[in-house]
Amino acid sequence: MNRSVRLINYTRLLIITLLLTTTKSWAQDTLRSGKVITNAQMIGIGAVNILDTYISPEIYRGSELRYVSHSTRENGSKLSRELIHHAQLTFAKNRVRNNQEIGGYYNFQYNWIYELGKWNLGKGELNLKAGGGVDVLTGFLYNTRNSNNPAQGYARLNIAPDIIAAYSFRLWRRSIQVRYELQTPLLGVMFSPNYEQSYYEIFSRGNYDHNIVFTTPFSAPSLRQMATIDFTLHHTTLRMGFLGDYQQTKVNGLRQHVWSNLFLLGIVRKFSINKILP
Repeated sequence: MNRSVRLINYTRLLIITLLLTTTKSWAQDTLRSGKVITNAQMIGIGAVNILDTYISPEIYRGSELRYVSHSTRENGSKLSRELIHHAQLTFAKNRVRNNQEIGGYYNFQYNWIYELGKWNLGKGELNLKAGGGVDVLTGFLYNTRNSNNPAQGYARLNIAPDIIAAYSFRLWRRSIQVRYELQTPLLGVMFSPNYEQSYYEIFSRGNYDHNIVFTTPFSAPSLRQMATIDFTLHHTTLRMGFLGDYQQTKVNGLRQHVWSNLFLLGIVRKFSINKILP
């Protein structure tokens, strides 16, 4: 048991260290002069498909509402940084529609992106980038009728590569950009109860049973893709697009997935940071 407790403590220390390092890098990056920041604030609405066999063997289908903040920070070099926040609420019902599951999730991504090159293509410019970074998710799922195992908690951290393709052109004297981004986890660590293990056993009795699990593309084959178009309307840059977020795992004899297909609509702002000389 002491060995199990030490393993949990070491894993927690690793997660905290990674988060603090990311926060420190973000803070240092924010203070630099001459940075150009592009920020998009978006609302996503669409359909969600949920399965968590710890709570129920049934698939639940319903609706999702999501807020997305997507920021790109550039400082004149080929290397840029992305900060992405997702906050989502899901409401889904089972096949016979006599039960409901309610979920809430928060996802944070911090990516380092390198510009591979720019090419003139047709009447526009194609820009390709690649990189990766840290992907952290936490959340919960609650079943409104379960008396045994009514809720499930989520916590995971992934290292995820990222690719971006952006095509900028002019149409009807307006600047337009079409953008596609794809990210998929490569390696990670997550919390999960074991099959038929209760939260009481984990947290009240301290019975560790492989609850900190390392994941790979074989146990967590997930991806997140976003296709958007930016255009200007009455001096305001709008962003419309599609977000496909397909997160799934199979660990400890349990299967989980949250598949989201969302329509996005938001506003894009671009500004720079410069130091004021004394």
